[in-house]
Amino acid sequence: METIYLNPDNLTHWQQKAKPSIMALGFFDGIHIGHREVIQTALRKAKEENLLLTVMSFFPHPKTVLSNGKTKVDYLMPLPDKEKLFSELGVDIFYIVEFDREFASLSPEKFAAKYLLDLGVVHAVAGFDYTYGFRGEGHMERLKRDSGEILKVTKVNKVEWRGEKISSTSIREKLSKGNVEDLPAFLGRSYEVGCEWDGGALQIQPYYTMPAPGRYAVTLTGGCYSQDTDVVVTSEKKLMPLLRISELVKNSEKAVSVTWHRRISEVGKEPAAEQKWLHSSKLSFAWSES
Repeated sequence: METIYLNPDNLTHWQQKAKPSIMALGFFDGIHIGHREVIQTALRKAKEENLLLTVMSFFPHPKTVLSNGKTKVDYLMPLPDKEKLFSELGVDIFYIVEFDREFASLSPEKFAAKYLLDLGVVHAVAGFDYTYGFRGEGHMERLKRDSGEILKVTKVNKVEWRGEKISSTSIREKLSKGNVEDLPAFLGRSYEVGCEWDGGALQIQPYYTMPAPGRYAVTLTGGCYSQDTDVVVTSEKKLMPLLRISELVKNSEKAVSVTWHRRISEVGKEPAAEQKWLHSSKLSFAWSES
């Protein structure tokens, strides 16, 4: 899979190199089951027409740009994780558009012309609530018209779980409440974050979201090693393992992934022995040296 970062300076270059494709459109944060339905629908169309499968996403999040940085977005995954999953899903080209105020000001018609038709898109696939163009005025019901009746358009209907819409927003809400055991039904997998060991705690890497404070059953993975254990997310959003992880850290150059399975208890409700450990910097230091 090829990843292409698009911006006003290089857009013409990539337009000239573009080949006909079926494109899946969306922000795709987390690549949940609803997103997969969009991508798999586009993949079926691409195979039927013997064309490339392309995906177009944006970065940074539009809310951050349009609020002048005042709105903080809790991303579910960084771009390298998206690249890995898109590759596994059969995507040929992943376009990442630099989202800025100039891009946000494009009319729906200009977006369709410059970022779809001029990039070789012959068929666009997106979710029922996908919007584009200035103030999000463009939507799936008008995309064919905005393209001058050139594009084929497929709208993917809402995907639900127990009557609840599967969305990146709903996943963030579940993380904010600590309901990590619900996430496989939304993501199609357990939620996983990248961390680094700082000698006393695991520090979450950028563009992941930490669940609510509490004690959780998780799997820690570093290099070829994995370990099922419990961790505590403190009120200060520190991630504290409750078992020795020195061997795992030593063999992973301190890069550790955390796969979340279920919350055992809320913060402040841990057994007394664990609360004592959490407030013992001496013991934490001993772990880092062991």
